[in-house]
Amino acid sequence: MALVIAAIVALIAYSTVHGPRYRAEVCMAYAGRTACKKVSAKSEEAVLRAGREGACADIASGVTDTINCTQSEPVKVTWRERGR
Repeated sequence: MALVIAAIVALIAYSTVHGPRYRAEVCMAYAGRTACKKVSAKSEEAVLRAGREGACADIASGVTDTINCTQSEPVKVTWRERGR
């Protein structure tokens, strides 16, 4: 049991040190509405994808609107951390 706990603690510590290297706020506009999401991930592409999906989930309704929203370009991307 102690080995399992030690392994979990080691995994958490490793994830914290080697966690996301990219952080940004991604803003999307669709159908007259705007939403922004703060996201972090291990790649620039993943940050942009997660930001688009999260922001579009707040402002688009239905499958077609969501697809159209996520395929558009962000109106603003503010990088907080960009690689190490």
